Amino acid sequence: MTTTLRPEGPETPTAAGGRTRRWLILSNGYPVGALRTTADPYGTQLFGTISELEVTEGRGRGRGTFGGLAAEEVLRTWGCTRVDVGVPEPAAVARGLATALGYTERALTMSKRLVDAPDLPAGLSARPFDDPAGLRAWFEHSSEDYVHVLTESGLTEEQARARTGGGQQPPPDPDAPGVVVRRLYGADGADPYGLLWLQLRLRDLPDGAPLAWVMKVEVAPAHQGQGHGRTLMLLAERECLAAGVRHLGLNVFSGNEVAVRLYTSLGYEVTERFYGKQL
Repeated sequence: MTTTLRPEGPETPTAAGGRTRRWLILSNGYPVGALRTTADPYGTQLFGTISELEVTEGRGRGRGTFGGLAAEEVLRTWGCTRVDVGVPEPAAVARGLATALGYTERALTMSKRLVDAPDLPAGLSARPFDDPAGLRAWFEHSSEDYVHVLTESGLTEEQARARTGGGQQPPPDPDAPGVVVRRLYGADGADPYGLLWLQLRLRDLPDGAPLAWVMKVEVAPAHQGQGHGRTLMLLAERECLAAGVRHLGLNVFSGNEVAVRLYTSLGYEVTERFYGKQL
């Protein structure tokens, strides 16, 4: 029995300036599944993605394993240095396949449908971050921290810096439509306790409803361990509902168990898991 890949259609460009192609998995020339390979540039790096992997006939015969390995070889020939896959939470078999192929879980996507606007704890309030110079300084510092977290999740430092734009990304613009940047203050109104960066419409859900996204929740080191991370998440929910948005999502690194427990306690559920592997 011979298993091979065959292009299902032509290669097409991606919005990011990369390339993508869908392939058929063939057994003795007969289609038994399919998958898609995508390569997108980040600076000087090319990152690969395997998606839409499905085996339609003969499951349990190693065809998914073959498809995954063949897709990796395609991405190598395209010049990718790393490959990532996203697996929906209910797909236990696919998660097992990713692990068997040597992928490491890196991050989770979690989401929640919002119903009622929660109250913030007494004595705490939120204000816009209206200091452009301060916002840029915070963003540069935050981006450097993000590089460190990415390397801990399995990327090389070069890959991590490419992912973050090599220090060339601009800070969020609080005046742009749909962008919310708030700082949390105590009753004395002195130093901020933390910061929230929220995108009110990252994309639309299949039913057309807007999905907001938590881009960053950060508690100042001097105020950690006092429940302010929870307060910032409640603030995010209030901002969403005030804008008429009822679905809020976020990414969290798998190793950040404290954050995962916080989001779970607030009613967020895992929708997708992301795995990565160096090529």
